Amino acid sequence: MEQKPQMLVPRLKLGTQGLEVSKLGFGCGGLSGILNAPLSHEAGCAILKEAFNKGITFFDTADVHGQEGDNEIMIGKALKELPHEQVQLASKFGIYRMDFTQLEVKGTPKYVQQCIDASLKRLNVDYIDLYYPHRTDISVPIEETMRELKKLVEEGKIRYIGLSEASVDTIKRAHAVHPITAVEMEYSLWTREIEEDVIPLCRKLGIGIVAYSPLGHGFFAGKAIVESLPSESFLNKHPRFVGENLEKNKVLYARFANLAAKHSCTPPQLALAWLLHQGDDVVPIPGTTKIKNLIDNINSLAVKLTPDDLKEIADAIPIDQVAGEREVVSKLGFGCGGLSGIINAPLSHEAGCAILKEAFNKGITFFDTVDVYGQEGDNEIMIGKALKELPREQVQLASKFGIYKMDFTQLEIKGTPEYLRQCIDASLKRLNVDYIDLYYPHQTDISVPIEETVSIRYDSSIFIRN
Repeated sequence: MEQKPQMLVPRLKLGTQGLEVSKLGFGCGGLSGILNAPLSHEAGCAILKEAFNKGITFFDTADVHGQEGDNEIMIGKALKELPHEQVQLASKFGIYRMDFTQLEVKGTPKYVQQCIDASLKRLNVDYIDLYYPHRTDISVPIEETMRELKKLVEEGKIRYIGLSEASVDTIKRAHAVHPITAVEMEYSLWTREIEEDVIPLCRKLGIGIVAYSPLGHGFFAGKAIVESLPSESFLNKHPRFVGENLEKNKVLYARFANLAAKHSCTPPQLALAWLLHQGDDVVPIPGTTKIKNLIDNINSLAVKLTPDDLKEIADAIPIDQVAGEREVVSKLGFGCGGLSGIINAPLSHEAGCAILKEAFNKGITFFDTVDVYGQEGDNEIMIGKALKELPREQVQLASKFGIYKMDFTQLEIKGTPEYLRQCIDASLKRLNVDYIDLYYPHQTDISVPIEETVSIRYDSSIFIRN
């Protein structure tokens, strides 16, 4: 017998290309084991069917979730008992090797065709509503990947095209080839970088925002705070969930939990409600392995917040007080100084950028430079050029200041607050970025108390070298 959703969850247009989805989606990856042990297909299908019966019709997966595409296989089984025409199914391709410190990405036209055919087979469907490159393969012009995706639309294998964790430049270039319906990005109370440039661009172009990890990988649901983490959870390696960082973040959680009590709701409901109030073009896709959590998430739609409430909630989780980066840095980094000539002759910017992009494509995301490398900060300028073609939010950028005169027999060092201000502003300009992830005094100026030097904080973190 055909089932119909109870429509407890409102519906909206995602983007301006015609795709209609439930205002709250469901991130399916966790059913196959990310934060917890994977569920059986029977248990996973039961949750998906319950979500549908409550009005959630937008299901998000990826070919890399689960062993050998197991998550797509599970969803395919659930769809046998649901009317596919009432489900909006999103999947992704492009990550062909993954661990928690490294991703290997592929976006060639041939690989696109291989992936869509394999996903359709695992899902046991004729088409996928929304199909994303999971990450951008910077070794392949995005235009080539998009042209192949456009062919899939024409062939009826997919209906709409999205992008995932894409830079502003990539979004613009991709949208010029074929209209982008949605951009999927990490977005939550403690990860808000996309508010600066990605969201404004998407709104200008009529692109919807799909917010993954809207509960901060479970943080706002109490993961590692009121619930212990299972041994297999990747959060045991996540910078925000370990050691001193976790202890600092627990203080934020306690403050947030008090606000939730004030609004007579649970912390995850308040976190989702805040996100749901960011605009009708924002669709969170929380996942869960428990029916009670599913119901809790849906009930976030009933939480009403005023502009003053929204400000109070955002102010309770100041971004500069969140301890730890949102992603693990690559286990191997890249020291960029040699590109501008230390041991060998300096490379041209074109040659240096090619090496940096190849390093990124192989999974190296941690790049280290300093304002004194190259003539007049040339190394930072080169990295800035490379970053124009990389997704900034996936790069961990480190730079240094303090050596203002250097030869191989003598260093002259300065660490005054005034000099720090000059240096950070000059580095940001050369790198053409809004922030630096990790900023070091290159050497310690012993004529200035270190407390004075580190009292000015512009960047995500300040660490002291030597």
